[in-house]
Amino acid sequence: MDKNQPAEPRALTRTQRHQKKKKTKKNRGRAWLIVLGVVLILGLGGYIFRKELMVLAFDTLLADTVKDTLDKSYEPIAQDNKGGGEEELSVAELSKEPFSVLLLGTDQRDKEIARTDSIIYSVVRPADNKVLLVSIPRDSYVKMVGTPTIKGTRSKTKINAAYAYGGAQMSVDTVEALLDHDVDYYATINFNGLKDVVNAMGGVELPITEKIENKQADHEKFTIEPNKPIYDGTEALNYVRYREDSDFKRTERHRIFLKQMLNRMKNVENIAKIPELIGIAGQNFKTNMTSDFMLSLAKTVILSDATPNISSHMLQGEGVSRDAWYYELDDDDLQETIDSIGKWLDPNSTAADLAVDDTDAGGDSHTDQEGQPAGDVGQ
Repeated sequence: MDKNQPAEPRALTRTQRHQKKKKTKKNRGRAWLIVLGVVLILGLGGYIFRKELMVLAFDTLLADTVKDTLDKSYEPIAQDNKGGGEEELSVAELSKEPFSVLLLGTDQRDKEIARTDSIIYSVVRPADNKVLLVSIPRDSYVKMVGTPTIKGTRSKTKINAAYAYGGAQMSVDTVEALLDHDVDYYATINFNGLKDVVNAMGGVELPITEKIENKQADHEKFTIEPNKPIYDGTEALNYVRYREDSDFKRTERHRIFLKQMLNRMKNVENIAKIPELIGIAGQNFKTNMTSDFMLSLAKTVILSDATPNISSHMLQGEGVSRDAWYYELDDDDLQETIDSIGKWLDPNSTAADLAVDDTDAGGDSHTDQEGQPAGDVGQ
C-alpha cells in the first residue's frame, strides 16, 4: 500500500459506539442544564429587579402618554403670593419630601353648583411610605376665607359651602385657616367619574357586611348586597354616595374607598392600565400638581415594597341646631390635630411622633334630610 495514501477509517467497535453515544447524550444534557440555568437566572433576576423593570416600563411605555393627559388636568390656584423664599428643589427631590394635599370629592351632576361631599386634608411622606388622612366633616361650622365668586354667601357656615362659593381656591384658603397649615396641593375628584375607573380596574374590594339601601323618598334608589368579593363601578359609586346614616359613616366610607383603590392600584396589571384610567378620569379630575411631579411620585410608589401605611383621623365635635343643623368642632381635638399635622410635615419626625388616634366618630352628624338650611348653596 502506498504510504502517502490516507488510511481507511476503522469501523468502530460496539463499545466505542456506546461510549460516543453516551458522550453525545452527556453533552446534550449539559447544554440543557446551561439553558435551564440561564432561564432560572433571568427569571430570578426579573423577580429581584421587578421594581426596576416596572419603572423602566413606566418610563418608556407609559410616562409620555400619561403626561399629555395629566397636563390637561392641571389647574393652578393663587398660591404664589405666600412669600415663599424657599430653596428651589428638583421634582425628584420634591416628591420625596413630606407634602400636603387637600382632597375634595364632589358629586356634581349636569350644571348644578358643585359641593364637596368629601374633604380630606392629607399629608404624604414618600420616604416613609406613610399617609395621614384628616377628614373634615362637610357640615363643620367654620369661617369662610377667601373671595367668593357668587352672590348670597355667608361669612360662617358649613365648610362644604367653600367650594360652591369660590371653587378650589376658597376651599384651600378656608382649610388652611382652620388647620393652621399650608395646603401644598389640591385635587378635586368628581365622583361621577368613579364608575368607569373602578370598572377598568376590574372592580374594588369593599368591606360591606350588611345590606346598604338608599330608600328615602327624595333620594336615588339603590341596593348594595353585602359580602361580595368584588364590587363594580356602579356599586362603588353608590357606596360613596350613600347618605342615609351619619356624615361620620359616609366620610369613613370615603376613606375606606380611597385605601382600597390604593391597594388595587399596586397590582401590576393595573399599573399598565394607568393611561386608560387617567383618560377615563378626564374632566373629573383637577389639580395644581404638575404632571412631572405626579409621575415622579408614582414611580416612588411603584418602587415601594408595600402598600402605603395609612393613618386616619376625623375631626371631632357634635351636632348643633342654629338656623340649620351644623357640626361644631371640638377645640381640644382640633388643636391636637393641628399639632399632629405639624409633626407629619416635619421630615425629621420619628415613627413615635407620627402616632395618630384613628378616631372615626365623635358625635352625631345629621343626614341631608335633617340638615338643609334654606338658601345656603353649601348643603
